[in-house]
Amino acid sequence: MRNSKQAAMGFIFVTLLIDVMGWGLIIPVMADLIAELKHIPVNEASTYGALLLSVFAIMQFLFAPVVGNLSDRYGRRPILLIALLGFGIDYIVLALAPTYGWLFLGRIIAGLTGASFTTASAYIADISTNENRAKNYGL
Repeated sequence: MRNSKQAAMGFIFVTLLIDVMGWGLIIPVMADLIAELKHIPVNEASTYGALLLSVFAIMQFLFAPVVGNLSDRYGRRPILLIALLGFGIDYIVLALAPTYGWLFLGRIIAGLTGASFTTASAYIADISTNENRAKNYGL
């Protein structure tokens, strides 16, 4: 039982690491990418970057309850895997986007499937005991 809980914590850690690293690698180049796609100066690209961040946050806000219900019904691990798939699709779309509209579509997809932090928190609560819950949340 202990090994399965350790494996689950490892899975959660890797899932969140991929999620955070993927977005952390995209942020620094996003303004240049938008400027290139829209043929505008980099300083004007920040408005379009804010729209990309906003659509992601709005989609995540709207679909987090849906994803939460799905994770209650089908389990945490399958939903985390679907979230990873969604982020993978988003990163591919962002990397290959020929227009700004494709960037927008990628962020919508990521927002739809992007409840990995809330699902991971619920998964940690499921596998933790009272003694190690704080340590596990410190992940």
